[in-house]
Amino acid sequence: MADDQPAASTAFGPIVLAAVEQRFAPARRLVTDGLAMSFLPRGLQALVAGTRAGVLRAALIAATERSAPGLWASLVCRKRFIDDVLQAALPDIGAVVVLGAGLDTRAYRFAPHTDAAFYEVDLPVNTSRKRAVVDRVFGGPPATVHLVDVDFERDDLTAALADHGYRADRPTLFIWEGVTQYLSAEAVEATFTTLRGAAAGSMLVFTYIRRDFIEGRNLYGARSLYRRFRRRSDTWKFGINPDEVAPLLERHGWRLVEQAGPEYYLQRYISATGRRLGASDLEWTARAEKLAESG
Repeated sequence: MADDQPAASTAFGPIVLAAVEQRFAPARRLVTDGLAMSFLPRGLQALVAGTRAGVLRAALIAATERSAPGLWASLVCRKRFIDDVLQAALPDIGAVVVLGAGLDTRAYRFAPHTDAAFYEVDLPVNTSRKRAVVDRVFGGPPATVHLVDVDFERDDLTAALADHGYRADRPTLFIWEGVTQYLSAEAVEATFTTLRGAAAGSMLVFTYIRRDFIEGRNLYGARSLYRRFRRRSDTWKFGINPDEVAPLLERHGWRLVEQAGPEYYLQRYISATGRRLGASDLEWTARAEKLAESG
């Protein structure tokens, strides 16, 4: 794994949480992902298997909460939110582009139920890992799922997608989950510039870390995360304030539809489970729609 690609080492965490959530009864889980367990390596599968015992499951959640209060619920609720967006969007789109796909299972859960093409974009090290997982679980990717190598800091996203058959004239859902904080401001800007060329009717859902955390002005109780991702390294680079999201999107031809933060997750997802969990204010999820180009 290249030293200049630290984000490649973070692909396992969110899928572990999704797999552990499957140990709860359906009415008490925050996200449903029947493929999460199978996408993990054997060592992590053994860890997740141990959480059949409620006491071990609680201990793992508590350990995550110590690193950042509300982190567990925020990570799994963002997955639930994005799944909901994708499910609602499927009748109106021709493609789904997952930017920074990691080990996410979304393409393989939804592809059998739609004619839309899926493009999983990630660093070559992550794409290679994903291809090996998909070969192991399914014997190869479905015909409508394409794995695309891209380094957002260096590569031409438009060209890479076109090389795999993506057509920019089709309404597309772009999913950019858990990625922007790992990129430079220049790479984030370049990606938004690329997305400006999306067809009218396209949709975008992306997550971001708050700027005041990146700048060290408000740690949201997540001191260990700040030490790991900011003080010991410059792994997390980019942050944005919630009130800056709409202007950023508008500048690139998109309209902000809604933002999901801790109160949204609590009211829409957590309360219904009866679980005593809070959600973090550190990371938010934004949903936008592409405007028709004027003139």
